[in-house]
Amino acid sequence: MSTAISFYDNFRELFSSVFGMDIYFFLNCFFIYSFLGWIFESIVISYEEKKPVNRGFTRGPFCVIYGVGALGSYFLFKPFADHKILLFIVGSIIATIFEYFVAKLMIRLFGGVWWNYDNKKFNYKGILCLQSSICWGVMVLLTFVFFQPTIESYVNIYYENLGQSLGLLVLFIYIVDFATSFKKAYSDKDSVHTSADFKSISDVDTKINKKLV
Repeated sequence: MSTAISFYDNFRELFSSVFGMDIYFFLNCFFIYSFLGWIFESIVISYEEKKPVNRGFTRGPFCVIYGVGALGSYFLFKPFADHKILLFIVGSIIATIFEYFVAKLMIRLFGGVWWNYDNKKFNYKGILCLQSSICWGVMVLLTFVFFQPTIESYVNIYYENLGQSLGLLVLFIYIVDFATSFKKAYSDKDSVHTSADFKSISDVDTKINKKLV
């Protein structure tokens, strides 16, 4: 038991020294970003499809790619924080590369991706598009200028009393939700979820063979 506690304390201290925030503070920020991303995507896609759409991989109200993207970009691009144009350019490029590899991973695991840019101008194989890349760059800028300072200020309000327990509770719920969603998606990978509906696996295979390199 003492060894486990010592390992936990050392890991928590290492995490804080590397990322500049406590791991539980990180979890709270992560799920706030993921929740805001879920709201944003659900509103946009519901408007486009003219019907309610629950976005995200899991049943719960989280799109964790926004949590990963926001905090990942915040830590990764800190050296460019004072150079807004460079921050936008680098953020757009790195986020687009990340989106591409996420698409390849999802196709390998589930037979398709959970988005589709075929109807967008300047798209690449339906998995990347110029509009999305520009939006990623803007989001990186907003993360530094507005989102991170604002979210940190709100987390600080309740963190001392509720931060650790709330972070662990939401993490546990999400892990259970993710596990059940992953199992279902993997067993049903003969279909692919795009912005509003499902594509057949044959369409995805065509994309893989002809368009993904």
